[in-house]
Amino acid sequence: MSGLVNALVIVAVVVLVIVRQFRARRIGADRRWWLVPAILAVVALREPGMVDSHHPTQSALLLGAELVLGLATGAGWAWTTRVWAEPDGALWSKSTKASVAVWGVGIAARAGLFALGAALGIHQHSSALMLALAATLLVRSGILVWRAQSLTATPAPAAAYGDDVIRPAWKDRV
Repeated sequence: MSGLVNALVIVAVVVLVIVRQFRARRIGADRRWWLVPAILAVVALREPGMVDSHHPTQSALLLGAELVLGLATGAGWAWTTRVWAEPDGALWSKSTKASVAVWGVGIAARAGLFALGAALGIHQHSSALMLALAATLLVRSGILVWRAQSLTATPAPAAAYGDDVIRPAWKDRV
């Protein structure tokens, strides 16, 4: 894919993910939560030129910093997301205002990394950003599923014989 198509895919995924996460959504722990990040990673990794051939060391360091930043953003986003269980056992999540701050800091830090790379004359391919986005989504989804599994209620104890018998209320004797 061309750089423009990669950029459009990245923007579309970010907009879709952000809009969906600020509405209450049911968490399905049995779903394939890793599928979208895996597809993004495969698309990013099959693109040539992720590392600048003229500056391989600096480019690899920038890519590593981008991935670490993506992991940190995903973890921060997951830990600032509200997760709760309904009485029927359904698990829900919704991003908070703190999640907006995490996204803002993450985007600003990514812009700073891009500016640093541009100042050093390093060509940065959009597939590196797509790979970092995949890391962000993978970590966020994994932590949310883990948090949701820790919220699942333990099954209620089985009813014992006589539990449904109505007992008279105790009264004070005068």
